[in-house]
Amino acid sequence: MFLKMRSILILCLAAVLLVSCSEYQKVLKETDTKAKYEMAEKLYNEGDYKRAVRLFEQIAPTYVGKPQGERVMFFFADSYFKNGDYYLSGYQFERFIKSYPRSDKIQEASFLGAKSYYMLSPRYSLDQTDTDKALLKLQTFINNYSESEYFEEANAMAKELTTKKEKKQIEIAKQFNKLGKFNLPVLISAITALDNFITDNPGSVYREEALYYRIEATTVLALNSTIDKQQERLEEALDSYNNLLRYFPETKFKDEADKLAETIRQELSVYTPSLSK
Repeated sequence: MFLKMRSILILCLAAVLLVSCSEYQKVLKETDTKAKYEMAEKLYNEGDYKRAVRLFEQIAPTYVGKPQGERVMFFFADSYFKNGDYYLSGYQFERFIKSYPRSDKIQEASFLGAKSYYMLSPRYSLDQTDTDKALLKLQTFINNYSESEYFEEANAMAKELTTKKEKKQIEIAKQFNKLGKFNLPVLISAITALDNFITDNPGSVYREEALYYRIEATTVLALNSTIDKQQERLEEALDSYNNLLRYFPETKFKDEADKLAETIRQELSVYTPSLSK
């Protein structure tokens, strides 16, 4: 009995879906804009964004400048977002913001437009163009809507993307550092990159790492320098060590840093005998 009832239920659901699909296909092909609008909004409200967006694509141009245009454009952009088509949703939310700057939906559209580019941000090792765009839009949103319900989420996303960009910067500097052990000009580039990172990102979670790798880079450079430059560079390496301990007295790199500092002091003792005592 149960199996029979289940079969009947499945058949009924299939029939409803068939009628729904048939109705949708009919509206999709006809020229009645109002019917398309009503069907698109119905599908949107039911969460069927994939089919809704096809109808919104068809009718959006005809509603430009009309009272329903604001509603259509927002649903159109949001349908793309809900479908995971973030390039298209980002573009459509930008259009919405420019077309309806006084809309009640402007705050939500600004947030979702920024979030679209956040969703497109790739892993740190890849090109960060979309990350930069997302950060710009998130910062604009944060500046304009400090009382928004989306403010905390926007801040969290901006922080995550900033950390991702910092990760890319520090990894590039570390790569320079690694290659520079066999090529002093590259090592000088590594030190410059680390200096820029430390200056530009004072609150970074990678600051400790950058300070340590600067010790490593300046030590290797000093040890491989000509006699006329060695003392100055050894002193710079020792300054790098002292800076790490000043900012991170309990640094996780303490053992490695201490070994480098000992090497630096031994080499400097040739120039400053008191250091060997």
